[in-house]
Amino acid sequence: MKYKGSCHCGRIAFEVDGEITGAVACNCSICQRKGSLLWFVPRSDFRLLTPEAEASSYTFNKHAIRHRFCPVCGMNPYADGTDRKGNAIAAVNIRCLEGIDLATIPVQHYDGRSL
Repeated sequence: MKYKGSCHCGRIAFEVDGEITGAVACNCSICQRKGSLLWFVPRSDFRLLTPEAEASSYTFNKHAIRHRFCPVCGMNPYADGTDRKGNAIAAVNIRCLEGIDLATIPVQHYDGRSL
């Protein structure tokens, strides 16, 4: 299935292919503050519809994940990085996808704070 998403103001827009079977709620210092529900997909299944330069980046700790956010509205629609096997991934904030019924998505809680 193809999903469309964006930040609040629409400056950062994207499409992502796949089936949402669940989302991750992480309690690390940044995810807990943002309140994101993350869906991890191969980076090849994620396509920006706007220039990458439109999104600002923030990294911290091990600098393994680039947390992307809109410099205008402040929303954080996705992040990118690599998984433990070295594969390029995107972490899509499903709260930024169109037409998602969040109540139907199982959420797995991840203890990122302890890592």
